[in-house]
Amino acid sequence: MKKFLFNHVLPYFLYVLIYVWCWTIRESRKNPEAEDHVNNLSGNYILTLWHGRIFYLFYYLRCRPDFHLLISPSQDGDLLAKLAHLMGYSVIRGSTFKKAVPSARSLIKVLRRGERIIIIADGSRGPRIKAQAGSIQIAGITDSPLIPMTYGARHKIKLNTWDRFALPLPFTRCVVNFGQRIPVPHRPDGKMVRQKQEELEKALNHLTDESE
Repeated sequence: MKKFLFNHVLPYFLYVLIYVWCWTIRESRKNPEAEDHVNNLSGNYILTLWHGRIFYLFYYLRCRPDFHLLISPSQDGDLLAKLAHLMGYSVIRGSTFKKAVPSARSLIKVLRRGERIIIIADGSRGPRIKAQAGSIQIAGITDSPLIPMTYGARHKIKLNTWDRFALPLPFTRCVVNFGQRIPVPHRPDGKMVRQKQEELEKALNHLTDESE
Protein backbone atom coordinates (compact mmCIF):
# COMPACT_ATOMS: atom_id res chain seq x y z
CA MET A 1 0.00 0.00 0.00
CA LYS A 2 2.79 2.43 0.94
CA LYS A 3 4.57 1.82 -2.37
CA PHE A 4 1.32 2.27 -4.28
CA LEU A 5 0.65 5.61 -2.58
CA PHE A 6 4.22 6.79 -3.19
CA ASN A 7 4.27 5.81 -6.87
CA HIS A 8 0.69 6.40 -7.98
CA VAL A 9 -0.99 8.86 -5.60
CA LEU A 10 1.72 11.22 -4.36
CA PRO A 11 2.86 12.32 -7.86
CA TYR A 12 -0.67 13.43 -8.73
CA PHE A 13 -1.04 15.19 -5.39
CA LEU A 14 2.23 17.08 -5.91
CA TYR A 15 1.25 17.91 -9.48
CA VAL A 16 -2.00 19.52 -8.35
CA LEU A 17 -0.28 21.26 -5.42
CA ILE A 18 2.45 22.77 -7.61
CA TYR A 19 -0.01 23.74 -10.33
CA VAL A 20 -2.40 25.51 -7.95
CA TRP A 21 0.46 27.09 -5.96
CA CYS A 22 2.15 28.52 -9.05
CA TRP A 23 -1.15 29.47 -10.70
CA THR A 24 -1.64 32.05 -7.93
CA ILE A 25 1.71 33.67 -8.72
CA ARG A 26 1.87 36.75 -10.92
CA GLU A 27 4.63 36.42 -13.45
CA SER A 28 6.61 38.89 -15.49
CA ARG A 29 9.51 38.59 -17.92
CA LYS A 30 12.69 40.53 -17.30
CA ASN A 31 14.16 40.05 -20.77
CA PRO A 32 11.39 39.17 -23.26
CA GLU A 33 13.71 39.44 -26.27
CA ALA A 34 16.10 36.77 -24.94
CA GLU A 35 13.22 34.48 -23.95
CA ASP A 36 11.48 34.89 -27.30
CA HIS A 37 14.77 34.06 -28.99
CA VAL A 38 14.92 30.79 -27.03
CA ASN A 39 11.29 29.95 -27.84
CA ASN A 40 11.95 30.48 -31.55
CA LEU A 41 15.34 28.77 -31.56
CA SER A 42 15.46 25.57 -33.58
CA GLY A 43 17.85 22.72 -33.08
CA ASN A 44 19.73 21.56 -30.02
CA TYR A 45 20.59 23.69 -27.01
CA ILE A 46 21.06 23.35 -23.26
CA LEU A 47 19.00 25.33 -20.76
CA THR A 48 20.77 25.64 -17.43
CA LEU A 49 19.92 27.07 -14.00
CA TRP A 50 20.96 26.94 -10.35
CA HIS A 51 19.53 24.11 -8.25
CA GLY A 52 18.02 26.58 -5.81
CA ARG A 53 15.91 28.13 -8.58
CA ILE A 54 14.12 25.02 -9.81
CA PHE A 55 10.64 25.42 -8.29
CA TYR A 56 8.90 28.06 -10.38
CA LEU A 57 10.78 27.30 -13.60
CA PHE A 58 9.63 23.67 -13.32
CA TYR A 59 6.08 25.02 -13.62
CA TYR A 60 6.87 27.84 -16.05
CA LEU A 61 8.42 25.57 -18.69
CA ARG A 62 5.72 22.88 -18.43
CA CYS A 63 4.19 21.07 -21.42
CA ARG A 64 7.45 20.93 -23.34
CA PRO A 65 8.15 17.30 -24.27
CA ASP A 66 11.11 18.54 -26.33
CA PHE A 67 12.81 19.44 -23.02
CA HIS A 68 14.58 16.43 -21.49
CA LEU A 69 15.37 16.17 -17.78
CA LEU A 70 17.97 13.84 -16.25
CA ILE A 71 16.47 12.19 -13.16
CA SER A 72 18.10 9.69 -10.83
CA PRO A 73 17.05 6.00 -11.10
CA SER A 74 16.47 5.91 -7.32
CA GLN A 75 13.12 5.46 -5.57
CA ASP A 76 12.84 9.21 -5.05
CA GLY A 77 13.72 9.57 -8.71
CA ASP A 78 10.73 7.40 -9.62
CA LEU A 79 8.49 9.97 -7.93
CA LEU A 80 10.22 12.91 -9.64
CA ALA A 81 10.14 11.18 -13.03
CA LYS A 82 6.40 10.59 -12.74
CA LEU A 83 5.88 14.20 -11.70
CA ALA A 84 8.01 15.45 -14.60
CA HIS A 85 5.96 13.39 -17.06
CA LEU A 86 2.78 14.86 -15.62
CA MET A 87 4.22 18.35 -16.10
CA GLY A 88 4.83 17.54 -19.75
CA TYR A 89 8.59 16.95 -19.87
CA SER A 90 10.55 14.07 -21.35
CA VAL A 91 12.68 12.16 -18.84
CA ILE A 92 16.07 10.45 -19.03
CA ARG A 93 16.88 8.20 -16.09
CA GLY A 94 20.45 8.44 -14.92
CA SER A 95 22.80 9.99 -12.40
CA THR A 96 25.71 12.42 -12.55
CA PHE A 97 27.36 10.49 -9.69
CA LYS A 98 26.68 6.81 -10.28
CA LYS A 99 27.24 5.59 -13.83
CA ALA A 100 27.73 9.18 -14.98
CA VAL A 101 29.17 8.19 -18.36
CA PRO A 102 26.03 6.36 -19.60
CA SER A 103 23.93 9.33 -18.41
CA ALA A 104 26.12 11.77 -20.33
CA ARG A 105 25.87 9.57 -23.43
CA SER A 106 22.08 9.62 -23.18
CA LEU A 107 22.05 13.42 -23.00
CA ILE A 108 24.45 13.63 -25.94
CA LYS A 109 22.16 11.40 -28.03
CA VAL A 110 19.21 13.68 -27.31
CA LEU A 111 21.16 16.77 -28.38
CA ARG A 112 22.48 15.10 -31.51
CA ARG A 113 18.86 14.41 -32.49
CA GLY A 114 18.36 18.17 -32.49
CA GLU A 115 16.41 18.23 -29.24
CA ARG A 116 17.02 20.08 -25.95
CA ILE A 117 18.00 19.28 -22.40
CA ILE A 118 17.80 21.09 -19.09
CA ILE A 119 20.84 20.74 -16.81
CA ILE A 120 21.29 22.02 -13.27
CA ALA A 121 24.50 24.05 -13.44
CA ASP A 122 25.64 23.30 -9.87
CA GLY A 123 24.41 19.70 -9.95
CA SER A 124 22.29 17.83 -7.44
CA ARG A 125 24.78 18.10 -4.56
CA GLY A 126 26.67 21.33 -5.14
CA PRO A 127 28.74 23.17 -4.19
CA ARG A 128 26.14 25.91 -4.38
CA ILE A 129 26.23 28.34 -7.34
CA LYS A 130 29.42 26.78 -8.69
CA ALA A 131 29.03 25.65 -12.27
CA GLN A 132 30.16 22.09 -12.82
CA ALA A 133 32.12 21.02 -15.87
CA GLY A 134 29.58 18.48 -17.15
CA SER A 135 27.27 20.89 -18.97
CA ILE A 136 30.27 22.62 -20.59
CA GLN A 137 31.74 19.35 -21.81
CA ILE A 138 28.42 18.09 -23.19
CA ALA A 139 27.86 21.44 -24.92
CA GLY A 140 31.30 21.17 -26.53
CA ILE A 141 30.82 17.60 -27.72
CA THR A 142 27.43 18.36 -29.31
CA ASP A 143 28.06 21.96 -30.43
CA SER A 144 25.12 23.09 -28.33
CA PRO A 145 24.91 26.61 -26.90
CA LEU A 146 24.28 27.05 -23.18
CA ILE A 147 21.36 29.30 -22.29
CA PRO A 148 21.21 30.45 -18.64
CA MET A 149 17.86 31.11 -16.97
CA THR A 150 16.54 31.91 -13.52
CA TYR A 151 13.74 33.59 -11.65
CA GLY A 152 13.35 35.92 -8.70
CA ALA A 153 10.43 36.27 -6.31
CA ARG A 154 9.32 39.34 -4.41
CA HIS A 155 8.22 37.28 -1.40
CA LYS A 156 9.83 33.90 -0.85
CA ILE A 157 11.25 31.50 1.70
CA LYS A 158 14.82 30.30 1.37
CA LEU A 159 15.03 26.81 2.81
CA ASN A 160 17.93 25.79 5.03
CA THR A 161 19.30 23.37 2.42
CA TRP A 162 22.68 23.23 0.70
CA ASP A 163 21.28 25.13 -2.30
CA ARG A 164 19.25 27.68 -0.30
CA PHE A 165 16.21 26.51 -2.26
CA ALA A 166 13.95 29.45 -3.12
CA LEU A 167 10.25 28.80 -2.54
CA PRO A 168 8.07 31.70 -3.77
CA LEU A 169 5.05 32.38 -1.61
CA PRO A 170 1.57 32.12 -3.15
CA PHE A 171 0.22 35.32 -4.74
CA THR A 172 3.66 36.90 -4.96
CA ARG A 173 5.29 38.08 -8.19
CA CYS A 174 7.97 36.04 -9.95
CA VAL A 175 10.32 37.58 -12.49
CA VAL A 176 11.57 35.08 -15.08
CA ASN A 177 14.89 35.95 -16.68
CA PHE A 178 16.68 34.36 -19.64
CA GLY A 179 20.23 35.27 -20.58
CA GLN A 180 22.17 35.39 -23.80
CA ARG A 181 23.44 32.16 -25.30
CA ILE A 182 26.92 31.07 -24.28
CA PRO A 183 28.76 29.37 -27.15
CA VAL A 184 31.21 26.60 -26.29
CA PRO A 185 34.06 25.61 -28.67
CA HIS A 186 34.02 22.09 -30.03
CA ARG A 187 35.61 19.71 -27.51
CA PRO A 188 37.17 22.42 -25.31
CA ASP A 189 40.36 21.73 -23.39
CA GLY A 190 40.57 22.00 -19.60
CA LYS A 191 41.49 25.69 -19.62
CA MET A 192 38.55 26.59 -21.85
CA VAL A 193 36.16 24.48 -19.74
CA ARG A 194 37.19 26.46 -16.64
CA GLN A 195 36.73 29.75 -18.50
CA LYS A 196 33.24 28.75 -19.60
CA GLN A 197 32.38 27.63 -16.06
CA GLU A 198 33.29 31.10 -14.80
CA GLU A 199 31.32 32.72 -17.62
CA LEU A 200 28.25 30.63 -16.81
CA GLU A 201 28.51 31.38 -13.08
CA LYS A 202 28.72 35.12 -13.73
CA ALA A 203 25.78 35.00 -16.15
CA LEU A 204 23.52 33.06 -13.77
CA ASN A 205 24.41 35.20 -10.77
CA HIS A 206 23.86 38.40 -12.78
CA LEU A 207 20.47 37.16 -14.00
CA THR A 208 19.46 36.23 -10.45
CA ASP A 209 20.48 39.63 -9.10
CA GLU A 210 18.50 41.33 -11.88
CA SER A 211 15.42 39.24 -11.11
CA GLU A 212 15.47 40.02 -7.41
